[in-house]
Amino acid sequence: MSELSTLLGPTVARLFTDLVTKELIETAEKGAWPDKLWRALEEGGLTLPLVPEAAGGAGGSWIDAHVVVRAAGKHAAPVPLAETIVAGWLLAQAGLEVPLGPLTLAPVREGERLVLARAGGAWRLSGTVSGVPWGAAAGHVVAVAEGDGAPMVALVRQGAGRVTADRNLALEPRDTLVFVDAPVVAAASAASGMGADGVQVHGAMVRAAQMAGAIESLLEQSVRYVTERKQFGRPIGSFQAIQHNLAIVAGHVAAAGIAAEHAFRAADRGDPTFEVAVAKVRAGEAAGVTAGLAHQAHGAIGFTYEHALHFSTRRVWSWRAEFGSESRWALRLGRHVAAAGADRLWGELTAR
Repeated sequence: MSELSTLLGPTVARLFTDLVTKELIETAEKGAWPDKLWRALEEGGLTLPLVPEAAGGAGGSWIDAHVVVRAAGKHAAPVPLAETIVAGWLLAQAGLEVPLGPLTLAPVREGERLVLARAGGAWRLSGTVSGVPWGAAAGHVVAVAEGDGAPMVALVRQGAGRVTADRNLALEPRDTLVFVDAPVVAAASAASGMGADGVQVHGAMVRAAQMAGAIESLLEQSVRYVTERKQFGRPIGSFQAIQHNLAIVAGHVAAAGIAAEHAFRAADRGDPTFEVAVAKVRAGEAAGVTAGLAHQAHGAIGFTYEHALHFSTRRVWSWRAEFGSESRWALRLGRHVAAAGADRLWGELTAR
């Protein structure tokens, strides 16, 4: 762990604990923007950990960003923090200025495509993208688009495209944006090695870390509840069946967490696609198992809106499908392994 990661851990935990309350999340789910939380994140330098210090960021690494992203997932922070981190990195890698304020990414769904074309000496963006996180609320959209036959990164100001609002199961904004010759603030060639699926890969990576944080919260909430809830004169956590289920959850928390962390370390070394595929599959599988067992431990109370459990379970159910589901990433992983050949599989695994 780097020195910056060591400093970030307690800082983000304290900030989210103090500011991300049940009331704040409920208000955000009704459409209000949590301005106080976002200002605190910006003032703490937590929104741009991957941007060089000379450009106004923290000058950190992906593993430093992992600390922030996982904590955001654990506390169900209702802001596009993960998206802003990835977007800031994309801009910095392309040599573009990174603006303050919340950022989002496009396209986020496989098969969707944006195109940049020159018009009167300036770039114009066209295309339709759906499921864009906080597409209407973010100050800018950072788009990876095709321009002159190569991947490019474009910065698009809020309001440049037509917006159709939508939400995921967690009631987080997931909007459709339609760009028709939309003006861009700036555009540049994407960094070397950043293909058209760069948003998919890095988006899946941050979602895996968010899911790892969220299922850690499920475990903590479940342990607390079964310790306090009594049946037949003793805490239900003393029953072997409950202990067995929580042990299963703990195993998934550990496995998903280390898989996500490993993907972030791979991103610091170069192309993390293989590790991201593993992390997204592992976290997606963990999401399905742990959410069910957490609700089973809580009984009926866990399904009520008044209880905080659903803030985490609705998010892991939503996030597992975003930037590619586990089945999509498993297919991609399988194709990679098959193409490399059986003789190379063990060596590839141990080398990582």
